[in-house]
Parts: sequence; structure tokens; C-alpha cells
Amino acid sequence: MSRMPHAFFPRPAGALSVCLAALLALASGPSAAQEDDAASAPTPAAAAASAARAPLPAGDPISIPLHGAGFFGRDLDMTGLLFRPPGPGPFPVVVFSHGRAPDAVDRARLKVGISNAQLRYWLARGDAVVAPIRPGYGATGGGDAETNGAHFDAFGNCTSVPNYRSAATAARRTVDATLEWLRAQPWADARHVLLAGQSAGGLTSVAAGAQAADGVVGYVNFAGGNGGNPSLSPGRSCDPAQLGRLYGEYGAATRVPSLWVYAENDQYFGRDAPVAWHAAFAQGGSRSTFVHAPPVADGDGHGLSRHAPALWAPYVDAFLATIEFDRPPAR
Repeated sequence: MSRMPHAFFPRPAGALSVCLAALLALASGPSAAQEDDAASAPTPAAAAASAARAPLPAGDPISIPLHGAGFFGRDLDMTGLLFRPPGPGPFPVVVFSHGRAPDAVDRARLKVGISNAQLRYWLARGDAVVAPIRPGYGATGGGDAETNGAHFDAFGNCTSVPNYRSAATAARRTVDATLEWLRAQPWADARHVLLAGQSAGGLTSVAAGAQAADGVVGYVNFAGGNGGNPSLSPGRSCDPAQLGRLYGEYGAATRVPSLWVYAENDQYFGRDAPVAWHAAFAQGGSRSTFVHAPPVADGDGHGLSRHAPALWAPYVDAFLATIEFDRPPAR
């Protein structure tokens, strides 16, 4: 694995062949020629930034059936929000998986499963966004199937053996159900679906990408992981090696391209563990790129994807340019 400033580009067999010069140019800022081009055709990042003060759409409530996900094996209706750009579609679709608050009260209060920054970016591109609220969160309610069993003592030592596989599998099933629901929606281009997620939702996207359904063209993992507690153990999660092994298994089964984006000052997982996780994943040979973004100035490196698009969108722009995820021509 070779290291570039703030970015890692693994080179296993079949690794992602990204133009490094283009990615570095995006990450460092446009040249004079690029600025001229941007004036006539703004990038998605620029379009999202220029729309930062525009009111966001409220989103349309959706309900997705989850078979056997309720108490005592009953069916459960998973709530969420749908956001669509203007026009009839069909639109490429981003399925965004939210993170996991450490506190049960905060999980119960979750109302929107995507940040404003992410929503502005995808809508500016002309993509539809589906943001489900998984079981155990918000209005969906139900049991907390994503409990991982990670515990720390007062000195920040991990005192348990978490079950990250169980948590990721439960979350992955919600993506499977969402994809099945999408196929019946007339506004959706179910042949061009991108998975994206933050934190536990990033891990969810990796798990779902390992057995991606038809139409899934790739995924973006923002700060994906589990088992962190920045209050008790800043920068180090509970049993990160176990999660590395799980990522390795996902990598062996993955056939779609992926982008992993972490800030260097991730207060949940630290600087080194995400690098090791992606290295284990990349041994599987799928097209994948790891980006280590510079430290976020306010210290919230784990929440990089919630910050201004200028901090992360150039990496996403470069990745999307290498996969088939564009709005189809008007019919």
C-alpha cells in the first residue's frame, strides 16, 4: 500500500485504477483552468456549497416492510424519508445508512437519518436519496438488534467481547429490504444505486456491499466502524482487531467498487485502526480506495461527513467519476 498526502491507494490484484493526479488536484483545489470550467459547469461539491442557505426539502415519509424484524418475529414497518430532485425521474438512488448514538435516548429521538451536508450534495447531483430509520431508532422503534456488547471500564479498557458481526448483519438486512422496496418505485432507477453510510451506517454499507444486489454500483463508507466510545476511550474502539477480521471477510466477498473516507482525528476509532481495517478488506481484491482526510479543525473527525462538503466531496467526486452512477438521459 503506497501513501499519498491524506490518501491511501491500495494495490491488490484488481485494485481501483483511479487517476491519482486527478484525485490530488481535486483534493488540493482547482487550477486556473479548472476554475474556468467550474464557472460554466459547477461540480456537485460547488453546487451543494452554493445551495447551503437554500431551504432543504422536508422529505416524503416512507414505510418499508421488514419481515421478522419486530418483537417475537413479527413484521415491522421501517420508517424513513425520501428526498427527490425536481422532475419525474427515474433518478439514480443513494441509500444512506445513519450512524448509532451511544445513548438509547438519543437513538429514540432520531428523526432524519442523513445530515444536511450529505443531503445537499446528493440532491445537487440530481440523485434521489432514501434515508431509512433502522429498527431500534426513532419512529421505527422495535428492539435494538444492533447492540454490539462493547463495554469499557472507567480507565478506558475494553472489558467485553463484542459481537460486531451480529450488529452488522441486522443492519445489513435493512438495506436489503430497502433495495427490494426500491425496485417497485417508478421514480427510481434501480439499476444505478449507490450505498452510503456514516459510522455504524458505514459498516452497514460495507456489509451490504459484500453481497450487493443487482443494480448496486458501489458504496461510500464514511468513518465506518463500531464499538467506539470517545468519552471513555478516545481514539480506540473495543476490540478493533475483531472488526478487522470481519472487514477482511467482507472484502473477500465484495465485487463492487468502494470508497472509504476517514479523518485523521477520528475520536471513535483513532488514526491507525481504520487503515488496518481497510488493508484487511483490500486483500480481497475488489476495487477500493482509502482516503485519510486531514484532521477536522473542530475535533469532530468522526463526523467528517456532516461537515462542509469542501472537506470530503472532492474525494467522492473523484470516486463517482470512476463508476457508473449518473442520471440517465431524459427519455
